[in-house]
Amino acid sequence: MKHIICSFLILFSLNTVYAQQKKVSEIQSKSSLAIKYYNEKDYEKALPLLRDVYGLTRNSTYYRYYITCMIELKQYDEAIREIQDELKKQKPPRPDYFIYWGQVLKAKGLKTEAAAKYREAIDNIQPNKGSYYTVANAFLANQEFELSRDVYLKAREVLPAEDFSYELARSYLYLRDNENMLEEYLNLLKRDPNHLPRVQSSLSSAMRLDIDDGLRDQFREQVLLRIQNEPDVIGYNRLLIWFLLQERKFASALRQSIAIDRRTGEEDQQIAVLGDMALRNKDYTEAKKAYKYLMDKGEQNSYYAQAYIRTLNASYLEYVNDFPDDVEKGKELAEQFSKGLEYLQLGPATLPLVREYAHLEAFYLRAPERGIEMLEKGIGIPGLKPEQIGELKTELADIYLYSNDQWEAMLLYSQVIDENKTNSLGDEVKLKKARLGYYMGNFKWAKAQLDVLKASTSKLTANDAMELSMMIGNNLNLDTTAVPLQMFARADLLFFQNRNNEAMAVLDSLGEQFPYNSLVDDILFRKAKLEIGQQNYALAAEYLQTIVNDFGYELLGDDAMYLLAELYNYDLDQKEKAKELYRDMLSDYPGSVYIEESRTKFRELRELLPDNENDKKMDKEEMFMKGIKLDEFE
Repeated sequence: MKHIICSFLILFSLNTVYAQQKKVSEIQSKSSLAIKYYNEKDYEKALPLLRDVYGLTRNSTYYRYYITCMIELKQYDEAIREIQDELKKQKPPRPDYFIYWGQVLKAKGLKTEAAAKYREAIDNIQPNKGSYYTVANAFLANQEFELSRDVYLKAREVLPAEDFSYELARSYLYLRDNENMLEEYLNLLKRDPNHLPRVQSSLSSAMRLDIDDGLRDQFREQVLLRIQNEPDVIGYNRLLIWFLLQERKFASALRQSIAIDRRTGEEDQQIAVLGDMALRNKDYTEAKKAYKYLMDKGEQNSYYAQAYIRTLNASYLEYVNDFPDDVEKGKELAEQFSKGLEYLQLGPATLPLVREYAHLEAFYLRAPERGIEMLEKGIGIPGLKPEQIGELKTELADIYLYSNDQWEAMLLYSQVIDENKTNSLGDEVKLKKARLGYYMGNFKWAKAQLDVLKASTSKLTANDAMELSMMIGNNLNLDTTAVPLQMFARADLLFFQNRNNEAMAVLDSLGEQFPYNSLVDDILFRKAKLEIGQQNYALAAEYLQTIVNDFGYELLGDDAMYLLAELYNYDLDQKEKAKELYRDMLSDYPGSVYIEESRTKFRELRELLPDNENDKKMDKEEMFMKGIKLDEFE
């Protein structure tokens, strides 16, 4: 008898599980198809499926979609009967169903009756937080923003122990009531500083929608007033620092951060991050100030070594970008590197400094032997990984190439490739080796190597390989003589060796001897880069603009446009022009290797310089014509 009972129970359980699985499968298939039809606005097909899914799940979201379908199909009376029937089954009645009822009445043009149903929904809210959320969100979904606000204001009265600041702020955002929105966000931050990331994210979204910068002005006014009246609330200061960083006002942000740190002693990480942001944005002065502050706190500070390394890195980048021809500054920097590496000691953490120091000695101070000596010391550090040794050897090969010892450079490149077959460094150095063949005039061999590298997993390496391969192929095929290409390769080698004046002389000579050669856009691009090295940014921009205007369809079109955008962004301080160029990159060169960087920088600049309504309309029209997805610009 026990065996029979056990068998019956097992069979019953199996049937129950099977029935549940069948129900889940039916819900999944029907809901998926229903949402597909709904999104395609095929409401007649979506309607019966949504009714079935709601019957299986009793999920109000599907019911809302179901009622929306009936509204779109103008089945108003039937929709009202459906809602009335549902409300009769509910004890107590769910308030969001009164909102669906009001939605139907509003669609019929009965605004007064709809308002009454909306008010009935608010009157039927149960005295708990979840019920208020449900009703407010239902109003938001129907763009009844004032009613959503009213729900949360009522919730604040009924449930004084609960916090509805964030939800109220969101309602005020939709109502474009910036003053009250900011008030709620600041109140939230005052109660709990852990909400800072959430507030920052919400304000960032709000500021993107702010066309005339009115919100930014109100933000400054309200936050500064709060800081003045409530100096003990550190969250306000941190929010202001975030805002200053959005506007790239690193000096002001650093002053605020230091002021907080002197009160709390807890801002080391924020100051380090601020320094890194300034460094990425080429504001070397403020980056070094941030790192110096951390170093001034003493060697016991956990950020001391990191700040020391970053200081040397910032000084190096400042030198090569802003003072490449100032030998005295270069010697001072070399002395800083020497002292820094003596203190920090050679190790994995200081390898970037070893490479930069060696590069400085060889390429800028014309002392390749000191650069080689430094790199050999680095290579001798115990316990380095093959990739770390490979990076040092690659720099060593570059210095030998600088010294015109091309065969030693070729040997070192080959060693690095053999020792780094499973990482990205191997492909990067293969590109250097192929480029060396190009410098030496072995064009066919170099092109064969480059053609293989087109399939590199590194998008940047593949792009560079494709460009150089096509440039070699086009000019070998079109010209009866290889002389123009040989001269151009010679200029490229001089450019690599930092012998810019000689490189420019070769390019000028090439242009004079072969004025109609197919290398015209390449010559312009090289000249632009040489002028950037000389800080002649306006002249460089002219060369790049010529490429964009006259040779935009050529291989260097996207390179020229991106570099031009970078010039306007960082060197010519014309942010609006830079924003336009980054935006043009998205539409004109969607397959470019620079597309992700362009998208990121376009979004950053759009937060700083919001589009006006005409710009937004034009953007969307252009995107539609060019087939660009809207989310590229969101």
